[in-house]
Amino acid sequence: MHYDVRRKFYTGRLQWICGAEAILLGFQHYLVMLGTTVIIPTVLVPQMGGGNEEKAKVIQTLLFVAGLNTLLQTSFGTRLPAVIGGSYTFVAPTISIILSGRWSDPDPESRFKKIMRATQGALIVASTIQIVLGFSGLWRNVARFLSPLSVVPLASLAGFGLYEFGFPGVAKCVEIGLPQLIILILFSQYLVHLIPPGKNIFGRFAVIFSVAIVWLYAFLLTVGGAYNGKSPRTQTSCRTDRSGLVGAAPWIRVPYPFQWGAPSFDAGEAFAMMTAAFVALVESTGAFFAVQRYASATHMPASVLSRGVGWQGVAILLSGLFGTGNGSSVSIENAGLLAMTRVGSRRVVQISAGFMIFFSILGKFGAVFASIPAPIVAALYCLFFAYVGAAGLSFLQFCNLNSFRTKFILGFSIFMGLSVPQYFNEYTAIRGFGPVHTSGRWFNDIVNVPFSSEAFVAGIVAYFLDNTLHKKGPQTRKDRGKQWWDKFRSFKTDPRSDEFYSLPFKLNKYFPSM
Repeated sequence: MHYDVRRKFYTGRLQWICGAEAILLGFQHYLVMLGTTVIIPTVLVPQMGGGNEEKAKVIQTLLFVAGLNTLLQTSFGTRLPAVIGGSYTFVAPTISIILSGRWSDPDPESRFKKIMRATQGALIVASTIQIVLGFSGLWRNVARFLSPLSVVPLASLAGFGLYEFGFPGVAKCVEIGLPQLIILILFSQYLVHLIPPGKNIFGRFAVIFSVAIVWLYAFLLTVGGAYNGKSPRTQTSCRTDRSGLVGAAPWIRVPYPFQWGAPSFDAGEAFAMMTAAFVALVESTGAFFAVQRYASATHMPASVLSRGVGWQGVAILLSGLFGTGNGSSVSIENAGLLAMTRVGSRRVVQISAGFMIFFSILGKFGAVFASIPAPIVAALYCLFFAYVGAAGLSFLQFCNLNSFRTKFILGFSIFMGLSVPQYFNEYTAIRGFGPVHTSGRWFNDIVNVPFSSEAFVAGIVAYFLDNTLHKKGPQTRKDRGKQWWDKFRSFKTDPRSDEFYSLPFKLNKYFPSM
């Protein structure tokens, strides 16, 4: 399919969004990004020594910083409607800091603050890798050699690679998670056709409808005593009153830099966190391509992608300064939401950033939404991660699938992207440590973290093979799909790119994306 035909297909379904509809769509993006925002602190804060109060404050901080970073990325970065939130990639080096053995303080609160300061220091140092690669233009030089063929494994596994957060999470409380998944698909895929007058309503607001219905259902099960006497694990996953966030969250609190104290720095931990930042950079590159597709934008010039990476480095820096305990990257689930709603509006995502900041300050109100049971969130992931994976596969339309070169690169990179992380994750699950296990915990993370990421492994393998395997000749260039992207090397060669990627306030005059 020709690129212009593809663009016409998408823009034909998109409409200008404004007013109350934009506010509701923005609120929906806020609801979707809450899952990762809550899950990561829920996992990390207890290991740091913090209780429900510390967990609520960290969630507020992560939410506040996500709002700031989303506004910065949509205004000065790629300007695509990408939500910038917490990332699972940074969890492993953070746990490594927790288990480093340097924290012997008997007071849990003091231990929590010391670990958080160490995490802050590591994130501040780690942010430099994306800031330097992005704003210096070095990542632009890397991105210039990307082709549709090498983007397919990278973008596809940015979504499909997160499969372990989907149905396994639903199954933790299947009587809640499975109805959520079924109702979500019913509203977003069936009712839009069965009830034509409600096409825009059911299709665009399926998350709000389905979450409200199933959340109420879970509440009735809880108050009805359905989980009384069940195991603690079942009650934690199924009950609507076990998060501990509403009671622990302050009514009003504004997160601020260095709220946990002055950051501490350790060279080994900083290097390990820098590795995670580089992995997040590669994963976010695939996510940006998925967002670009669902936003119906023209292909990103390499310089625009590099600019977005630089601002993502600023996002990690802000995460370190405020003390979120976690780095930042493009939210995969929100990229999938763009596909379900068929609304790739920058304004809607900026409105969602406003909700993030607003509810992070009004802690009690934000905690109510943050207490949504995790299986409901996992059901959303099943659909949204699949959409992102499908966006990656859609780049195959530019490639020649009859070429054995294409088949080899595509098949081998995707297979290795699934197989290598599986080996690393199984090894870690069985033995409690990764295949690389030395006395230097930071060195172990430098090797184990990259090879545990499906998108990273698949993207690196595809990029290397695509740029080294007999690439000369016009036919090979057509097989790779490069001819479709040639005119988008700079947005000056296509006037539509100026519409998508030019900076506001005439800043493009001083910082051209070329």
